[in-house]
Amino acid sequence: MSTTNHISTKWLGNMSFESNNPSGHSLKIDIAKEDGGDGSGFRPKALMLSSLAGCSGLDVAAMFKKMKLEVDEFHIETIANLTDEHPKFYDKVVIEYHFHGENLNEKKLQRAVDLSIEKYCGVMEMFRQFAELEIKTVFHTK
Repeated sequence: MSTTNHISTKWLGNMSFESNNPSGHSLKIDIAKEDGGDGSGFRPKALMLSSLAGCSGLDVAAMFKKMKLEVDEFHIETIANLTDEHPKFYDKVVIEYHFHGENLNEKKLQRAVDLSIEKYCGVMEMFRQFAELEIKTVFHTK
């Protein structure tokens, strides 16, 4: 049985759109003023990077509990290269997982990252279809 997501995206005028989400929340999409928009919303390609980091981040955070890991702070930096020719797309993406804490279990945290990128994160799998991915894990101990 497959699942279908249905998203409705409504034009608000000029270059602005509002898009809903199955969660019941909406977000505004727009482009920069220099490109003819109002700069009042999220940019579509950048949202893809947020989706990638959010998807994988949720996997890793869920494993904090399962693996009883102590982490004070966790963030993901996503740096993507956009091609020059239209249609422009991300051909290379670096995903950096940053963990901060005093008692970081580096081996288990790396396992959590590996499980997300290799097994659980569907957005990661979608990106693999069109981009070269580079994964980095950085441990910041106090």
